[in-house]
This record gives sequence, C-alpha cells and structure tokens, in this order.
Amino acid sequence: MPTYDEEGQFLGDLRRLPPAEREKFVAAVKLFVDDLRAKRPFCQSLRVKNVDSHAGIFEMTWDWPDSRATFRYGDEQRPGEAHVIWRLVGGQEIFKQP
Repeated sequence: MPTYDEEGQFLGDLRRLPPAEREKFVAAVKLFVDDLRAKRPFCQSLRVKNVDSHAGIFEMTWDWPDSRATFRYGDEQRPGEAHVIWRLVGGQEIFKQP
C-alpha cells in the first residue's frame, strides 16, 4: 500500500475546496492509489504528468479543465512502495507555485 504525506498548504487547500470538489478529489485519489498499488500506469482519466519546468513535480487532473493537484515522490517509507507527497490542490491557480 502506498504511503503519503502533505506539504505546507495542502490541507488548507483541501479544506477550502467545496464539498462536491473534495468528494471528486477523494474519488480520484482512490483511482490513483489503485494504480500505484497495482504498479501499473495511471488511468488516462487522471492525466498524471510532469509539471513543465519543475523537475520532480507532477500534476493529476480529475475533473477537466480545472480540478488538479500537484505532488512529488518522496523516499520509500515501506520497501517497494511509492511514497507520495501532496503539495497543492485546487484549480489552475495552483500553478502560480506548483
């Protein structure tokens, strides 16, 4: 099972999401975790990709065009399992500092 952590403003961002958007994020994370657990490529509906000009930072989009989160991978907490560090969640505005 993958492990995770959050950086700075992530939890505040998550609290500020409208309840319906928060539910969509939770559903997207379930798909994300299923793919990590199965060690397969992410499903295309999540559109996981590198953030341009920010090495090691990735974005996940789940409700096109405006619902997205950024994350990075950290050191494994359990051997052989990904460790995801959530950075930001929200709309396009998060790209001011991904």
